[in-house]
Amino acid sequence: MKHWLWLSLTVLALDQASKWMVLAALNPFEVVPLAPNLNITLVFNEGAAFSFLSSAGGWQRWLFATLAIVVTVVLASWLLRLRPDEKSQAAALALLIGGAVGNLIDRVLLGHVVDFVQVYLPFLPLDLFNPWPAFNVADSAITIGVTLLILGILRSSEDGSHHESPRSP
Repeated sequence: MKHWLWLSLTVLALDQASKWMVLAALNPFEVVPLAPNLNITLVFNEGAAFSFLSSAGGWQRWLFATLAIVVTVVLASWLLRLRPDEKSQAAALALLIGGAVGNLIDRVLLGHVVDFVQVYLPFLPLDLFNPWPAFNVADSAITIGVTLLILGILRSSEDGSHHESPRSP
């Protein structure tokens, strides 16, 4: 199933290219409206999702980088052990790998993750989450990958099939 790594490389290339374009074009916190409720805004996240631990003093950079490396190795190992008929799971894992490596590169080279997609969710009350925390292509790939994995688990539990992947490549 290693041929699915093309999807990881595609995510990685799109993620890094989009981040470098935004870095070259915008100043931090500069807002470029694209559509109602959608902006391009350059922000830097030193933490994890939703800026978790962003003000921890710097040590979190290496914690999250190490975590990304471990997760990538585990996901790649899992991907390589899938059966040929497990295409949806392979796509999900490939998206997760590409997203994890994209944000890992930022974290190691820049000390923070470059985020730039800013969405306002008009249906949320009291502007509690508005704007929604900025994100990037890698974050989107991770979200889609997790969603595909969850849907696959739900699908297999509904039809009663509990396939287990082989333990060796």
